[in-house]
Amino acid sequence: METTALPTLEQHLLNELMSPPTEVRRLFHGRGRCWQGLEQLTVDWLSGQVLVSLFKEPSEPFLAALHNTLTTLVSSETWLQSGATSLLLQHRDRQGSPMELLWGESGEYQDVVENGLTFKLDLGRKQNNGLFLDMRYGRRWVMEHAAGKRVLNLFAYTCGFSVAAIEGGAEHVVNLDMAKAALSRGRDNHHLNKHDLKKVSFLGHELFKSWGKVRKLGPYDLIIIDPPSFQKGSFALTKDYQKILRRLPELLTEKGQVVACVNDPSVSSQFLIDGMATEAPELTYTERLANPPEFKDIDPEGGLKVLVFDRK
Repeated sequence: METTALPTLEQHLLNELMSPPTEVRRLFHGRGRCWQGLEQLTVDWLSGQVLVSLFKEPSEPFLAALHNTLTTLVSSETWLQSGATSLLLQHRDRQGSPMELLWGESGEYQDVVENGLTFKLDLGRKQNNGLFLDMRYGRRWVMEHAAGKRVLNLFAYTCGFSVAAIEGGAEHVVNLDMAKAALSRGRDNHHLNKHDLKKVSFLGHELFKSWGKVRKLGPYDLIIIDPPSFQKGSFALTKDYQKILRRLPELLTEKGQVVACVNDPSVSSQFLIDGMATEAPELTYTERLANPPEFKDIDPEGGLKVLVFDRK
């Protein structure tokens, strides 16, 4: 990261804050490699709280210059009129991903709105706050296509897809994730949106040991697969994704759909297309969902890949 790039960051944020978002949004996406010298830095708008995240340990001169830039930013008239309530700096490269409060007041939690739905975020307690903002269009697609369907949400995390599906009229959603604390936050998210939890199931299990439970609650009209790239002891994307794909025919209804996701810059969308053709040829690739424009990437295959497959 380069100190000479920081004026560009400051001006970009001032431009964004002239008309601050009404919902949760990424304000600056350096990780798309479109901003030279700022590739390891992002900035998010979290309903008034502004979160700056560093993904790589910067040099001391860069960190000092960044603090100076942010101090100037919060003194500007644009910042003061934006409605911002706090400025946070998260060091995701450091052990425990510590968070600094640079300006204003901040609590441990923050409710945010996306696509008209409310989600509770953790601030300063974990590396990830509970909502991956690049998946906004994916959650919107699910909300638009879930009416009357039974949905399986694999690697559910805090159940963002589940909240979108129930809001969209899904008959029932089964969420599976080995992290029970994340599923608990998923319940909170459904409560925040006044959803009937009788329509939602939560399975706190490791997927590859739970096919029987998953199959028993099916078949499903829509299956969502949004795994981590790597989860120690349980999932390695390039090795284990195929194990999921080959199970899909026995879990899906005759006209079921699959939303398959991958967010590893080194793995292209062709990995999913080829994998599905090999492991579940009954499913046909139909479309790739666009990423939100604020997540522009110098390489179209470098960012999030969300692909839709239909059983025909």
